[in-house]
Amino acid sequence: MELENVLLEKEGNIGILSVNRPKALNALNEATLLDIDKAIDAVAVDDEIDVLIVTGAGNKAFVAGADITFMQPLNALEGRAFGMLGQDVFRKIEELEIPVIAAVNGFALGGGCELAMCCDFRVASENAKFGQPEVGLGITPGYGGTQRLPRLIGEGMAKELIYTADIIGADEALRVGLVNHVVAADELMDYAKKIAKKIASKAQLAVRFCKKAINEGMQTDIDRGMTFEADLFGLCFATEDQKEGMTAFVEKRKPGFQKK
Repeated sequence: MELENVLLEKEGNIGILSVNRPKALNALNEATLLDIDKAIDAVAVDDEIDVLIVTGAGNKAFVAGADITFMQPLNALEGRAFGMLGQDVFRKIEELEIPVIAAVNGFALGGGCELAMCCDFRVASENAKFGQPEVGLGITPGYGGTQRLPRLIGEGMAKELIYTADIIGADEALRVGLVNHVVAADELMDYAKKIAKKIASKAQLAVRFCKKAINEGMQTDIDRGMTFEADLFGLCFATEDQKEGMTAFVEKRKPGFQKK
């Protein structure tokens, strides 16, 4: 698989997807979005990858946004199509069975913030910057920013950030709940990998069921969500990992999960 603007690597059972346009601060154009789409398809069918980390190449930017020079000449129909492309790719990331961690280094603005938000959670370096500055360019967020940001940090704070186009630092992003952890820039990837390895050490079918239950539950009322959780909870008892996990607990030993 040839990818011009994305690197996809594996370290054991951890996948690492890096947007790789450092000279353009990893800005998203059509070709880059299509490369991300191909990489996610590859991850989805790779049974060896249990957790994916998404990051940006270089030390200046995670993704600085959508490529403005690419967007500038678009008409209304072309603009809508470009927005839908980004939405579809990011939704595919969000719906991956495995957990996805965003390791945010530097600028995560516009489409970059939206890419980070479609991941399960975010770890940021101290120099990370977040924002949806689109209204300063005469457009709205187009890759899900108006939908995911309120769900993550609340409607009022999201509206303020989007309406003002303000850019916030890592500490403020932590305060409002946009990121889970803030670490030194040179520790970012090691920290994200540490979390990924901890997740990967657990029963992977159960982890994936948990992700599915949370994601589905966030889209419905609590009663339907509880029913969905009960269904998945029940399915766990049909797995070998459930038998192994509980037997290991009773026998006071470390479990050996097999993803079965």
